[in-house]
Amino acid sequence: MPDAMARTYEGGCHCGRVRFRVTAELSGVTECNCSICTKKGFLHLIVPPEAFELVSGKDALATYRFGTGAAQHTFCATCGIHAFYVPRSDPDKIDVNVRCLDGVDLAAIKPHLFDGKNWEHAIAERVPWRSHDD
Repeated sequence: MPDAMARTYEGGCHCGRVRFRVTAELSGVTECNCSICTKKGFLHLIVPPEAFELVSGKDALATYRFGTGAAQHTFCATCGIHAFYVPRSDPDKIDVNVRCLDGVDLAAIKPHLFDGKNWEHAIAERVPWRSHDD
């Protein structure tokens, strides 16, 4: 169930083929320092599937997997933008790239940091996008 402060955002890739809606609040945004997140500039917003709706572009998505293969790094096959994916940390959720949300003031967001360079150790600690009850 979305948080009381949640709102619905729309977003998508650069060329517009992939469009989606997500209902969430932005206080849980995380920045990871692993190699792929750093290179993509991904700002993470992990949400349950019921808070995410792919509006268009399912046929435009391609998937990249590496390492354990658990993460499904989807991207638009036309423009290459990684707007969302299924994360290794939470394969039952969707991880939205906050940079792909329409009208969000990125300068106002203070992302939590996650040490993805040391993923196995960091994931065993208290991770920023999970409540302390998990």
